[in-house]
Amino acid sequence: MLSSLIFDMDGVLVDSMLYHAQAWIQVSSEVGVNVTPSDIYEIEGANHRLGLQWLFQKADRDFEPEMYETILQRKIEIFHSIADVKPFDGMSDCLIALKNSFRLAVVTGSERATVELFMDQFFPGIFDVVISGEDVHYGKPYPEPYLKAVEMLSIAKDECIVIENAPMGVESAKRAGLYCVGVPTYVSPDKLSEADLVLRDHASLQNYLYNILKGRNS
Repeated sequence: MLSSLIFDMDGVLVDSMLYHAQAWIQVSSEVGVNVTPSDIYEIEGANHRLGLQWLFQKADRDFEPEMYETILQRKIEIFHSIADVKPFDGMSDCLIALKNSFRLAVVTGSERATVELFMDQFFPGIFDVVISGEDVHYGKPYPEPYLKAVEMLSIAKDECIVIENAPMGVESAKRAGLYCVGVPTYVSPDKLSEADLVLRDHASLQNYLYNILKGRNS
């Protein structure tokens, strides 16, 4: 029986990726790596270390591990200086309704400080489990983040649904052996073709979730 719902954060719960992309573009430019917003959306969901390695590889540059903390802190600084992040319309009310019948989790590649800020600001007391990019060694697209969520929720794999909006996130969920619903927030729907179900937009997602809730309570 379905008992739990697991959500990605950026692009599923909050409309934040524009600001993440702008921050990555600026900090990458400062170290001589040129990237575009579409480059960032392609690696959305990866934790920062994997993301940085990918960006440097794309630019045919060697990634020096000692640069990691400096670049990461600069990216976080830029992000928080420009971000005007808000939840997607209707998501807060939808989660509050779901909370009465399901255990809820967040699995994201973002750093814990940012995750906690958004959880406290927009979704206080909603989520039973929160996993940030710092809580796993191998982030998305590896299965570790979602396997960790299943373990922390103390559920079987067939008791949950994952909601994702990024190719790497979908790959992570499927490699973990979980049912995954895709929402193409920043990429074209075909980029999420590995998902079990691809919805049109957040309105469709909320209809889908309310129908699940209705079925649970009928």
